[in-house]
Amino acid sequence: MSNNLDSWRGLPAAQQPEWPDRDELDKVVTEIAGLPPLVFAGECDNLKTELAAVTRGEAFVLQGGDCAETFAGATADCVRNKLKTLLQMAIVLTYAAKVPVVKIGRIAGQFAKPRSKGTEVRDGVELPAYRGDMVNGFDFTPASRAPDPGRLLRAYHSSAVTLNLIRAFTKGGYADLRQVHAWNQDFVSESPAGKRYERLAREIDQALAFMRACGADPEEFHSVEFYSSHEALILDYDQALTRVDSRTGRPYDVSAHMVWIGERTRQLDGAHVEFFSRISNPVGVKLGPTTTAEEALALVEKLNPGNEPGRLTFVTRMGASKIRDYLPALVEKVTADGAQVAWVCDPMHGNTFEAPSGHKTRRLDDVLNEVAGFFEVHRALGTHPGGVHIEFTGDDVTECVGGGNEIVEDDLALRYETACDPRLNRSQSLDLAFRVAELYRSA
Repeated sequence: MSNNLDSWRGLPAAQQPEWPDRDELDKVVTEIAGLPPLVFAGECDNLKTELAAVTRGEAFVLQGGDCAETFAGATADCVRNKLKTLLQMAIVLTYAAKVPVVKIGRIAGQFAKPRSKGTEVRDGVELPAYRGDMVNGFDFTPASRAPDPGRLLRAYHSSAVTLNLIRAFTKGGYADLRQVHAWNQDFVSESPAGKRYERLAREIDQALAFMRACGADPEEFHSVEFYSSHEALILDYDQALTRVDSRTGRPYDVSAHMVWIGERTRQLDGAHVEFFSRISNPVGVKLGPTTTAEEALALVEKLNPGNEPGRLTFVTRMGASKIRDYLPALVEKVTADGAQVAWVCDPMHGNTFEAPSGHKTRRLDDVLNEVAGFFEVHRALGTHPGGVHIEFTGDDVTECVGGGNEIVEDDLALRYETACDPRLNRSQSLDLAFRVAELYRSA
């Protein structure tokens, strides 16, 4: 792995903003390059070790958070609610899977989004598309939609605040296992679908009571390891936060523990794949239904030439109607080649549709169907369904339809708050966790 971090420059770089002032961009990037790391290389290596266990079938990934974070969302309440929901999901999955759950947030850096079109038209007015708070503003005005390099610096500081909150919550007693289980008991008792999950919740309660009676009170009950991740879309930002580790001499993107390449930027001859090939973090790649086995294997060769377990995760985003048809060939051929990769399911992005109201939305049943197909394919091939990657919030929004509280399309306007794509709310996320737990138990 070479330390030539500029090797991506000059290659096609998809989904990059058209910065109006390159001198201002250079000034901001230089300032970010002199700021402290947001995470440490050793933490990235710890995550890689945990993902290596996923690759071997000895652990499961739960990765989730906002579609696109906002600067306004970097508050204690917002961060706590997302963390609380993910921890609630994790305890259910840990008990059902009987393996450790690697907890990774789409958090503290998920401020940029790729767009299918570079501009947006409203009432005959055409402006640049909203690309996330890291790039421009959500308001549909010329001033707001103009890409602003100063937002990169604000993204850094918002990420730092968020990570400080996460570390305080996860190490300060908030993540205590028994407290998290009590939250789940409340969910089961209050949810219209709670009866379905009552047995599993009761089993977890009995297991905790048994350990308590035995005097077992390990440190792991009181705190958790929680990792950050984002799509490393804006390459100037992520390169500015890349540092050479003094221990190993290897470069790490210290903006997050894990970064991934999106479906729109995974070109083998593109700038993103080249940049990712130079950093030492665990990395992911989103694979849609058009991905061929040959492309997947070429990505393995480029991004993980040493075939290191834990280095590379493939996050499949096929859609509920396609996963059973398109995933088997990918998994079968990559496995036959001996490639050490973790397989994770993103059941969100392939299942988006537009409601009659004009809101983008997703059906929870479609999300669950894709996860079920993911498990079915891996079981048929004797491989490990390594995790799920979802977009959710800890708030009671109405952005996706379905779930125990039965949100319907007419409800979408009530609390449709996403800055980009629709997210599962807390109740729907916990529905998903209990259903995935059922898939594990039925194996």
